[in-house]
Amino acid sequence: MLMIRLQRVGRKHEPVFRLVLTDSKNSTKSGKYIEVLGSYDPRQDNKVEQFDLVKIKAHMSKGAKLSDTVHNFLVSRKAIEGKKRNALPKKTPIKKDAPAEAAAPKADAPAPAAEAPAPTPAA
Repeated sequence: MLMIRLQRVGRKHEPVFRLVLTDSKNSTKSGKYIEVLGSYDPRQDNKVEQFDLVKIKAHMSKGAKLSDTVHNFLVSRKAIEGKKRNALPKKTPIKKDAPAEAAAPKADAPAPAAEAPAPTPAA
């Protein structure tokens, strides 16, 4: 699946991003991409961004997906319609220990026959 996402190309402590079309299986740091669709510099006062909206919409019509951050950029600039997505990492719910849950119902159950005292034989 093709993905439109940001790729960092700036130096250390000087972030600059490219908007690239790439395969979703490629790592963001691999440097592999099919086409450059724009750039973004967050250090500038007016947050300079140069996106080729015609090419972005053309690739979207062919089935390319947007990353959450790129989707939010385009929604805030009113280039596409929709609601913003949560781009922060999804937290997994805290799972309770399975053995502790399994042990609790067994405590309420009657004691097994092996634990009961064996009857003494009558002499």
